[in-house]
This record gives sequence, C-alpha cells and structure tokens, in this order.
Amino acid sequence: MSDTRYFRPIVQVDTARPSDAFSLAGGWGWFTHVELLSRSDVARIVSADHVPEAVLARLCDRRPDICGLDFAAPQMMGILNATPDSFSDGGKHAAVADACAAGLAMQAAGANILDIGGESTRPGAETIPNAEEISRVTPVIDALNAAGVSLPISIDTRKSAVAASAISAGAALVNDVSGFTHDPALMAMCAARQVPVCVTHGPQDPSVMQEDPRYDNVLLDVFDFLEKRIDELETAGIPRGRIIADPGIGFGKTIDHNLALLARLSLFHGLGVPLLLGASRKRFIGAVGGAPDPQDRAPGSIGVALAALNHGVQVFRVHDVAQTHQAIALWQAAIRGEQS
Repeated sequence: MSDTRYFRPIVQVDTARPSDAFSLAGGWGWFTHVELLSRSDVARIVSADHVPEAVLARLCDRRPDICGLDFAAPQMMGILNATPDSFSDGGKHAAVADACAAGLAMQAAGANILDIGGESTRPGAETIPNAEEISRVTPVIDALNAAGVSLPISIDTRKSAVAASAISAGAALVNDVSGFTHDPALMAMCAARQVPVCVTHGPQDPSVMQEDPRYDNVLLDVFDFLEKRIDELETAGIPRGRIIADPGIGFGKTIDHNLALLARLSLFHGLGVPLLLGASRKRFIGAVGGAPDPQDRAPGSIGVALAALNHGVQVFRVHDVAQTHQAIALWQAAIRGEQS
C-alpha cells in the first residue's frame, strides 16, 4: 500500500487550452500536469505524459450517461427528505403532499434528478425500522409519478428492503451513504434489479460517525475505500458505467478532513466514474462561513459547489436548487465567455 502512486489531475477550465492538453472525463475541464501522490513520499508535479496509460484512460474517458444524466455538463440532484428529523429540513416534507409539491418545485427550478430519503443520516441519528422508512418514501414516489414528474428518482437508503420497495415504485438509482457496508444484501439486490448506484464514503454508522474520526491520510484513505467498493460492486454484477462515487463530505470527518478532500477532489476522477458532491448546508459550511442555522448556508454551499466545478465534479446534491442552478449557469457563461 505504501508504494501505491496516485495521480491527481490539476484541472484547468480556461478557454485558452493548449493543443496537447488532456480532456477530463469528457467534460469541461482539461489538464496538462498531475500531482503525484503517495503515502511514502512528498507530493510533486509531473507532466500528464508520465501518467500510466490505464490511469490516463480512467481520467479522460467520457462517463456514460446514467439515468439520462449527461456528465459532460454539471447535473443537480435535488434533496427531498421525507423525514421528521433531518438536520436542515426535517419535517418540512414529511407529509406526502408537501414532499410532492417540493419535488415539482425542484423540477421547475432546474433539478436533473430527485433524491428521496426516509431516514436521517445526520450526526447522531439512530437507525429506524425498514417498515417505517418504506412508509415514508414509497408514497412520495407514487405521488410524484402520479403528478407527472419527469425527472429520474434516486432512493437515498442503506437498506435493501427499502431500496427494493422504492425501485418497484419507480426509483431509478440507489444512493447508499454507507458505501454498501450497512446491509450486505443491498449490493446483490441492485445488481439483480440492474439499477445504477451511488457509492459514498460513509462506512461508520451516523450514530457514532463524528466521535473522533481519524485517518492516516484522509484523501488517500477515502480514495482507497471507494476504489475497493467499486471493484466489489463490479464483481457483484454492477458495471462501472452504472456507478457514481461520492467522497462523503461530512460523514465521519472533521472540518479539516472535509477541507482536505475539497482541495484535491480531482483525485477521485481516477476512479473512472462520475463524481457526486453532497456538501449542501453541512455543518462545516456553518462553521467556516459563520452560519449556525442550516437555512442560512445557501451562499456557502454554492461557494463549495463552484469550487468543485473547477475540479470537474459532475453532480451536486443540493437543497437550494434554484439558487445553485443560477450560480452554475453564470459560472458556465463566465468561463466560456458566452451563453450556452
């Protein structure tokens, strides 16, 4: 493990692009150099020509569409928590009618996919029974379908029984914040049902995940975890082209851990899958930005999202869809010098 080399593309988005630059994941970024990282030596900058061919292919290859999402452009996942106790919006969408109305509003505001959750994974949250979680999410999916929502629906769950019920109701993607470590049956069920997945670095239970989290090297530890889980997902029958990865900002991590990951997010393109960032309204944004109330963290959340766009991150899981949509549209226009 100590001799493993990691290649982090130093991403550029400038309109003046050298002819020998490499495209990043078929998207808007490009790179000519990488940061060479290891556990046993100091980091150094090398030309991208020195990157092994197999690694370069993972960094450069266009990501296949998942649920109709085109990862050549930024995509937004609207957060729809059908819970009474989520950290930011607990109770706001607990009623089916309220959740359905919120989903319709997110679609109108520019969301590309809706992520529906029925169990809070805030720090300190306790696990709830399968039946209770199912009773929260499945009626919301049914209501959204009845209302004519055209967006794909993701089910945010760690449990195979909940995911199976949601898929039967029409969910098209399983988003497991435990990285498929909570329920051993979930991976096989997703493979059998042939649904794409999002694998997150969040291997500790929410009830204890913020109790003194420690890493040897948070960036490389998270990368290794995700690489191993993706390999296991592939072995289980879920192709890499149906997998999204999330470094798990806020899940078992201190402020310094979160910031270390954000500063080098482009490393995770080496996994060869689209990247999702779920930082919206997280506690570290309040701490760094001086916003103790989660409702006041939209500006900080958008700031983090724009920084992540400069790393080529493709999917943003957000509460504030309209504001983030506007910010991304202006970011795109500003770096291109023209409207899309």
